Amino acid sequence: MTSLVELRVLEGPNLYFPRAAIKLTLDITGLASAPSTTAERLARRIGLSGARPGEPDSGFRQRFALRAVARLVRAIAHESGTVRLAVRVRPTGDPHCIVVAYPWRHRDRAQEMGRAVAAVLDAVPGEDVEQAVGHAAERVVASPAGAEPHTIVPQIPVVAVTGTNGKTTTSRMIAHIARADGRVVGWSNTDGIYLDGELVEAGDYSGPSGAGRVLGLPGVQLAVTETARGGILLKGIGVTRNDVSVVTNVSADHLGLQGIDTLDQLAEVKAVVPRITRRGGWAVLNGDDPRVYGMRNLIRSQPWVFSRDPNAPAIRETLDAGGRATTVIDGWISVLRPSADPHPLVELADVPMTLAGLSRFNVENSLAAASAALAVGIPRETVVEGLRTFRPDPEHNPGRMNFFTVPVDGGETSVVVDLAHNEAGLEALLEIMVGVRRPGARLLLGLGAVGDRTDDLIGRLGEIGAMGADVVAIGHKQRYLRGRTLAELEGLLRDGAERVGVTDVAAYPTEVACLAALVAQAHPGDVVGLMCHAQRAEVYDWLADHGGTGDTPQQLGEKVRAARG
Repeated sequence: MTSLVELRVLEGPNLYFPRAAIKLTLDITGLASAPSTTAERLARRIGLSGARPGEPDSGFRQRFALRAVARLVRAIAHESGTVRLAVRVRPTGDPHCIVVAYPWRHRDRAQEMGRAVAAVLDAVPGEDVEQAVGHAAERVVASPAGAEPHTIVPQIPVVAVTGTNGKTTTSRMIAHIARADGRVVGWSNTDGIYLDGELVEAGDYSGPSGAGRVLGLPGVQLAVTETARGGILLKGIGVTRNDVSVVTNVSADHLGLQGIDTLDQLAEVKAVVPRITRRGGWAVLNGDDPRVYGMRNLIRSQPWVFSRDPNAPAIRETLDAGGRATTVIDGWISVLRPSADPHPLVELADVPMTLAGLSRFNVENSLAAASAALAVGIPRETVVEGLRTFRPDPEHNPGRMNFFTVPVDGGETSVVVDLAHNEAGLEALLEIMVGVRRPGARLLLGLGAVGDRTDDLIGRLGEIGAMGADVVAIGHKQRYLRGRTLAELEGLLRDGAERVGVTDVAAYPTEVACLAALVAQAHPGDVVGLMCHAQRAEVYDWLADHGGTGDTPQQLGEKVRAARG
């Protein structure tokens, strides 16, 4: 048995520090259960005077262990030649496991210190704890230094976008607006690396490697990086700073992974992105999300909030503090500055992504993108042009709110393809489907879930889908089971639907098969929605083979007007 559960090298800014760090996950069972005399000897050896370890396996002992391990890391660092070392220690959901983090300048030596700390904890149950600390310092001194961090210092402007929902759409909109300004734009997201609108490499590049790849592309004048939770936790952010940051929202997704179990903890992770926005830059924050707006207290940059409500307290407070805001006034996207009249940009009716203001989430994404584009120095006229020409179609925003018209017996039906990977995303998809449904028509929904979500979240998707749609079916994502079985995922979705009284839920092996079954049931005027993650290209091909055509902004406007009667 060893106290070292995991040693992870974070290459850049992370949850614990704004620079490269080592993250240790340690099992403190030995220290928690050791006799009080042993714990006291360790405390004396590391200079923790006046310590009261408490009884073994008590809550007091756990609190002592947190303080003792932090002091142990500093003691080993000091005795091995590092005079000052910042240390962060956090509890986890397991009372016998803690997380310890400290910055590093030399990879091999920093990792060896992590292993040395664990070796001391391994020795705690015995009688040689004092000697173990000395041996740990000797191990670190004898270790080769190793490489230095290779976190990139950007030489061009960087816009970093994070959040639970909307970050891909928002980053694409910002990149589109910047290209309309004539800039050579490189951007990274969950689909891949893009250079000036062309896909350079497919794959999920929402982590630190994406930022590095974008900044290394030839001729890039502006980088737009999508920054996901996993990359921050597992590798750190790949750049030392950004010029403009955007946080779209924080909602339930990926909870129960990498020690992040609550929304407040998730918000803390997302806050790393605005925390490293340079002084003089702008942090664009969702003023309607309290957890996001609260990040203003952590930033050194200037605040720029966005809100659909022009009278939101977040707007008043931000303007009073000298910041800026973007909101909607009389149907116009407008920019607010302190002690100045509102500056209207463009009507929502002329921004295709908002569906004439129908899509609440895409109104917010448009406000965020406009704010970031203005903050990075793009002229107002160009921002307006970019918002008017970015469309919810496979060309501009693949996989996000893509609308199609498909022929069925007696007429046509609408099909909406969207990722909708969590509760907020599914609610947004249903909101859009309702907005284009003609009076008397039905909603048919293809549900699905990836395997690394919690049981509660998957069940909740079943509930939301069954409550919001007239017909519900399950389309499996076999490439994204992530440790679960098809039967398990299907059971959780069915359980959720049954909790709201829906028991007739068919299941299909793929997203394409699910779409085909729902379109076959659709009547003229019905709306089919598909949570599409695994087979986006195949879904597009199926729609084309069956006469489906992508809707233009004008067609979408007509559908919205028809739905309103």
